[in-house]
Amino acid sequence: QVQLVESGGGLVQAGGSLRLSCAASGSTFNFNAIGWYRQSPGKQRELVAVIRRGGITVYTDSVKGRFTISRDNAKNTMYLQMNSLKPEDTAVYFCNARKGDGFELWGQGTQVTVSS
Repeated sequence: QVQLVESGGGLVQAGGSLRLSCAASGSTFNFNAIGWYRQSPGKQRELVAVIRRGGITVYTDSVKGRFTISRDNAKNTMYLQMNSLKPEDTAVYFCNARKGDGFELWGQGTQVTVSS
């Protein structure tokens, strides 16, 4: 079974940048969508960005223009480039891969902390 492992989180000042990586142990080509979610203490997990089959990308409004999701199929890796980070971006970021029948995989999460 494919496993997802995130990396690249850390502490950064407001206005800074981070790039998250999500490495899959196998191909995610057959998954309908791969994406990034985040969860802050006391809040529900929310979608940040997703790449759907066909390469369609969708972003939550709060990150549009600042974050970019991408994938490298040859490396079975997905990325989230985060620029102009804000304190409200602080959260644990999870990568997710989902099939059409609802089956989905989650990574273990990586902490992103943005200081003001």
